[in-house]
Amino acid sequence: MKKNEFAFDKTNFILVAVGMAIVILGFILMSGSGSTEDTFNPDIFSVRRIKVAPAVCFFGFCFIVYGIMHAPKKQKSEELENKEENNVEA
Repeated sequence: MKKNEFAFDKTNFILVAVGMAIVILGFILMSGSGSTEDTFNPDIFSVRRIKVAPAVCFFGFCFIVYGIMHAPKKQKSEELENKEENNVEA
């Protein structure tokens, strides 16, 4: 690996940024007013806050992991070339 090459390329950074945006959207969906000592707000148990928002956050975290694990196409082709060269020398 050359010194001027990074482990991630532009695609990886875009995928991680999209995943982070999805996680932030999930946290926004979870937000809202809560209950106080004087009044009870039944909206804290809404489907949006209990089911949808955590699912959106989970999907975002999975997307971030995919963005980190995604191998750049250049790197894949270089690995294949290196394997071929090693097989020819052996």
